[in-house]
Amino acid sequence: MGLREDLERVAATAAGFAQDGEELTGVVPASAEPDERTYLCAFLDGDSHSWLVLDDAGSSVKSREIIRRTASIIALCELAEETAGGGDLQELREQLVAIRLTENPEGIEEAEEAALELERTIGSTPRLAEPAFLDRVGVAARRLEEALGPAAGSPFAEAMKHGMASVDELVRDVETNYKATLDSAARLS
Repeated sequence: MGLREDLERVAATAAGFAQDGEELTGVVPASAEPDERTYLCAFLDGDSHSWLVLDDAGSSVKSREIIRRTASIIALCELAEETAGGGDLQELREQLVAIRLTENPEGIEEAEEAALELERTIGSTPRLAEPAFLDRVGVAARRLEEALGPAAGSPFAEAMKHGMASVDELVRDVETNYKATLDSAARLS
């Protein structure tokens, strides 16, 4: 069974957890640990929202640790996608083509190839949020940065560091607005 079919199966199960007036608005697959497939499900009821993490069998996850891992890897992968190559790879590729056509500097083809490879690495949805995705994006982003020329540090790495607050914010939001009773482990501060 492919990822798309898994998402359809889990979405059907997750819809059963919706309260009256509440709508399932999204399901994101994650594998924060090897052999740990979870799905972060988002629900909306008017202006209020809630979250639920389901395991691969469709059961509600109650472990704070697993919920935090799931939300964290999803947020990190989204952050990587949004910041790699400056955030808009299509626009960057168009700019590189324009530079090649007008100025044709040495190494422009390598930069174009690296931008295309980064775009392919990010791919399209659905995608599994997992550490291996972050590694692939990091390698491809670094290759692009090197092809674009020398720079002090990595703009991608800096963007990821600066975005960590949004990762923490999502984790807190998921935990605070969770649809099920969580285990008694300490709350995230």
